[in-house]
Amino acid sequence: MFMKRTLSFVAATAVSMSAMAWQPSGKVECIAPADPGGGWDFTCRSVGKVMQELDLVDGTVQTVNMAGAGGGVAYAHTVSKRAEDDKLLVAASTATTTRLAQKQFPGMDAGMVTWVGALGADYGIIAVGKNSKYQNLPELLEAVKADPKSVKFAGGSARGGWDHLKVLIAAKAAGAGSLPKIPYLSYNNGGEAMTQVVGGQVDAFTGDISEATGFMDSGDLRVLAVLADERLPGRFSDIPTAREQGVDAVGPNWRGFYMPKGASTEAQAYWTDAVDRLYASEEWKKVMASNGLIPFHPPADEFDSFVRAQVQDIENLSREIGLLK
Repeated sequence: MFMKRTLSFVAATAVSMSAMAWQPSGKVECIAPADPGGGWDFTCRSVGKVMQELDLVDGTVQTVNMAGAGGGVAYAHTVSKRAEDDKLLVAASTATTTRLAQKQFPGMDAGMVTWVGALGADYGIIAVGKNSKYQNLPELLEAVKADPKSVKFAGGSARGGWDHLKVLIAAKAAGAGSLPKIPYLSYNNGGEAMTQVVGGQVDAFTGDISEATGFMDSGDLRVLAVLADERLPGRFSDIPTAREQGVDAVGPNWRGFYMPKGASTEAQAYWTDAVDRLYASEEWKKVMASNGLIPFHPPADEFDSFVRAQVQDIENLSREIGLLK
């Protein structure tokens, strides 16, 4: 028994030392599965910057924007063309699991990549332009209830994606019927969607708090509600939740990464550890505080199970509101 335990310890130590021995050299790529300006782009750029500050990479982290199919183009690219790439991370979120749940990535499922880890959660918001006639969430949703086609929403996910679902979750909670009739306009990213709302072409924006900070700071966008259990801390504490306005709607969006399934064991261990260290750093805590992210970081050995469970939950929700048959 002693010998068996000793051999096990030696083997575990060898694996650990092997994982530590591998480090990325030169350029690391982070794919943001959308055009610049949205949540995935924010994830890649902010994480890349902090990784360089913490010397987790000895070169650079290059953000590569790869829009298309609500993240499907990047997912397919990773699975089919970069399956063994040790130096590739891909930004992911609840939007990713939503598309997987709704079978929007043909022939692909959550088991075809390695889920590296999460670095916080970004809560959904519903917002309007500064000159909008709607002063609060109940006013907006009363208009939707009176005429589902009277309020147009814009978001950075595809139709049926997470941004779209947040609108339907809030409308359903408010007692609105005919959910499929509510107009939802899909844009390549949250920044493009907000531009349409700020410009007055669309009535309301649905997205995440981190995407909206620029337009909020300029005063061009008014957030009617954050879809959180309670008010967010710090600079966002004056934004009311949907719940406190009588609308029982919650929409958290985790932010994190996946990587190629065929990458080496050493590389997978390295990136998992790197995400752990980045999340624990003071530098990342500052990024979270300034962008409305709340703590969310499942242990590495539980993250894959979390993702698979979320895919199933969203599939059930999508069937309930008629987006899946």
